[in-house]
Amino acid sequence: MEVRSYLKLSVAVAVVTIVLKTGAWWVTDSVSLLSDALESLVNLAGAMFALAMVTVAAMPADDDHPYGHHKAEYFSSGFEGLLIGVAALAIIWAAGHRLFDPQPLEAVGLGLALSVVSSALNGALAWAMLRKAREHRSMALEADARHLFTDVWTSAGVVAGIVVVTATGWLWVDPVVAIAVALNILREGFSLVRRSADGLMDRAVEPEVRAEIERTLDVFRHQAIRFDHVTTRRSGARRFVDLHMHMPAGWTLGRAAALRTSVEQALMSAVPGLRATLQLLPMDVEAHFDDPKDLL
Repeated sequence: MEVRSYLKLSVAVAVVTIVLKTGAWWVTDSVSLLSDALESLVNLAGAMFALAMVTVAAMPADDDHPYGHHKAEYFSSGFEGLLIGVAALAIIWAAGHRLFDPQPLEAVGLGLALSVVSSALNGALAWAMLRKAREHRSMALEADARHLFTDVWTSAGVVAGIVVVTATGWLWVDPVVAIAVALNILREGFSLVRRSADGLMDRAVEPEVRAEIERTLDVFRHQAIRFDHVTTRRSGARRFVDLHMHMPAGWTLGRAAALRTSVEQALMSAVPGLRATLQLLPMDVEAHFDDPKDLL
C-alpha cells in the first residue's frame, strides 16, 4: 500500500473508533472515556489533514517551487500537534468539573469492551503505518502513526482506571485518569510541533545518513581528491547534500565532470531519496563562507 492509502485507511478507522468510544462514554458516563473519544476526533482531523498534505507533497516541482513540495508534510505534523493541545485542554476542563462532582459509572462491562476493540484497531493500524513511514520517510504518516500509538496507551490507562473505580468505588479516580490522559497527549502534541518546526528550518540529515554519506565519499578520497564543506538538509522524504570536490588543477573539464558524476551517482545509490550537488574546485583553491559582508 502507498502512503496515501494508509492515510485513507486511518481516516476510516478513526470514524469507526469515534463511534465505538463515543458509545463507550455514552453507556458508562465516564469522563475518562469521554477524553478517549475526544482524542479520536483529533485522530480523524489529523488523518484528513495529513492526507491533504501528502497529496500536496507528491506534486512535481514547478517554477514557483523548484525544489518540490516535500515540506508540506511538516505542516501536517504541526497541525496535528496543535489539535492535540486543544483536545488536551478540553479534557482537563471536563475532568476538572467531574473531579469536584463525581458521578457513578454505568454499564462498565459494555463500555470497556467497546474501548478495547477500538484500541486493537488503532494499535494494528499504527504498527503498520509506522513501518511504512520509515520505509518512505514520510513525516505525515509517522506523526499519524505515533499519535495512534499514544491513543492506544491512553485507552489502556483509561481501561485500568475504570477497573480501579469498579473494584474500589473511588469515583475520583475516573477524572484523575482523564487529566493524566490529557497531560500525556499534551506532551505528544508538543513533540509533534517541535519536530515540525525542525523540519521547516532545514534540519540536517539523521546521523546515520550523514555517516553513510561519509563512507561513500571515503571510497573516492585519495591524495589527488578531497571533499569539504559538506552540508546536508531534510525536506520531507527528500535528503539533500552539497559539497566541494577538490582535484588537480591540470585535469581536463571532461575528466573532472566524469568523476563528479560517479560520486553523485554513488551518493544517491547509497542514500535513497538523496539529491547530491557537487562544486568542482582545484586542489589549491578554498571557498570561504560566513563572510561578515554576506550577513548584512
